[in-house]
Amino acid sequence: MEKIILKNKLVPADKLPALKAEAEKTRVNLADLLINKNLIEESVLYAKIGEGLNIPLIALKGRDIRRDILALIPPPVASTHNIAAFDKTATEIMLAMTDPTDMETVEFIRRKTGLEPKVHIASPSDMKEVMRRYRVGLEEELKIIQEKSSSDGKAGGDLKKEAEELPIINVVDSILEHAIYEGASDIHVEPAENEINIRYRIDGILRPVMTLPKNLRNGIVARVKVLSNLKLDEHMVPQDGRFKIQIQEGKTAFRVSIIPVYDGEKIVMRLLPEGAKPLTLDQLGFLPDAKKKIEAAMKKPNGMILVTGPTGSGKTTTLYSILGMLNQPGVNISTIEDPIEYHISGINQSQINPKVGFTFATGLRSFLRQDPNIIMVGEIRDQETAEIAVHAAMTGHLVLSTLHTNDAPTTLPRLTDMGVPPFLVAYTVNIILAQRLVRKICANCKKEFKLDKNAVNELAAVFDVKKIMSLLKEQAGLGEKEKDLEQITFFKGEGCTRCGQTGYKGRVGIYEVLLMDEEMIRKVNEHANANDIKTLARAKGMMTMSEDGLIKAKKGITTISEVLRVTKE
Repeated sequence: MEKIILKNKLVPADKLPALKAEAEKTRVNLADLLINKNLIEESVLYAKIGEGLNIPLIALKGRDIRRDILALIPPPVASTHNIAAFDKTATEIMLAMTDPTDMETVEFIRRKTGLEPKVHIASPSDMKEVMRRYRVGLEEELKIIQEKSSSDGKAGGDLKKEAEELPIINVVDSILEHAIYEGASDIHVEPAENEINIRYRIDGILRPVMTLPKNLRNGIVARVKVLSNLKLDEHMVPQDGRFKIQIQEGKTAFRVSIIPVYDGEKIVMRLLPEGAKPLTLDQLGFLPDAKKKIEAAMKKPNGMILVTGPTGSGKTTTLYSILGMLNQPGVNISTIEDPIEYHISGINQSQINPKVGFTFATGLRSFLRQDPNIIMVGEIRDQETAEIAVHAAMTGHLVLSTLHTNDAPTTLPRLTDMGVPPFLVAYTVNIILAQRLVRKICANCKKEFKLDKNAVNELAAVFDVKKIMSLLKEQAGLGEKEKDLEQITFFKGEGCTRCGQTGYKGRVGIYEVLLMDEEMIRKVNEHANANDIKTLARAKGMMTMSEDGLIKAKKGITTISEVLRVTKE
């Protein structure tokens, strides 16, 4: 983009650095900034970009596009990536895009349609006009559906019929398929007064994807209820269900929650890819020293491995990964979960059901009669579960579980607060992992930068600078010129279409690993509080999550701002 602007002298060269800085600061695309400031006409800019990329410009305003061709690209993909089909032949599909370098989306369209894409560049205002046609097309199809139905859509039979109408099926399928393609963890379908908002949670952050006409509401809810085998005529009580769909790459399960809200019913769907292999400790983001400690704890025949952190911090993924490594033909592994998120072949997984009295505590008690070697308890929530888990760990079983604590040292006093005697805690816990998830820098738009004085002062207020420098030198291999924080090269993402202009793509863990040894056992037996335990652990070399994150920031995996965002209390 910058080269094209300079080559064609679209903006004076001396003004470009300031404009780039403003675009970065306001997180606006440089092209949009130039257009908004009336420094260049939109059509001229995109024509020159097309020339530079050797891609033809297509004018879409006033162009008649057949509805069946427009429908070849799902609405969520079209609105998120600013892409539309405007023509096709027996073997080719003509695509209009504002960013023709987004080859991932082009490849997605090739796979979905089976046609060879021919890419054209289009201006944003032209694309807005096409997006409006998507909405109008949907509304027209829905009018036909409503004309067929004599009812107002409240009767269960009519809702079932509406759920089976092709436009509704296509819209729901598009929302699901696009969520898988984007790597979303959750889909939120939220009714508002005049529309329906669709949002995806991608890398832990909710992103608006599209808005749909209000009159689609009953059909979408009915369609999801039909897929999940839920009651169509129940609108005032929360409902939970589950269904699976098959996409080319494999099966994905959706865990569905529907609750009544002011403007209708809100749907949240959690995506659970099936058949995905558990991640390795390296893929999870453990540094070499932490990895060695965990591998040593896994080799012990009994005791407890505890993973702590808030909701959504990746605890279950870590436990599944450890279970995947422990899963051998010679061992009996049983898990009790709420809910079962991933099915792992070779492991006996049970789902709690409090309605019939099958809780973590009763399930754990039953497991002990099932001759297990390894037990995984989804969460230690109460004294009864904690006591049974500790006794299982004492009687020759390896127990894996999670707790909700902010850091590793707080976990030990939390167990004693639950009523477990300190000596039992001290002798059964092998290792504690505390974790958070940080977003990874997008590899497509990653660039180097150095901290300014304000950023250095902010870091100095939170961290011991000398300790940081020593840690980075030891763990991240600082260069000879990187003698203070202002000279250290860090990384960030500028923002591009592949990462939705966020600068981030994917997530990785930052960790705190507390290993139990003789000194720590003695400390817990002395009824030490969390601060005393933390002081001892730090003296013995335990790295905090913030420090682990800073090392990953220096290595170009994440950013300092992201580490500070997830670790602030």
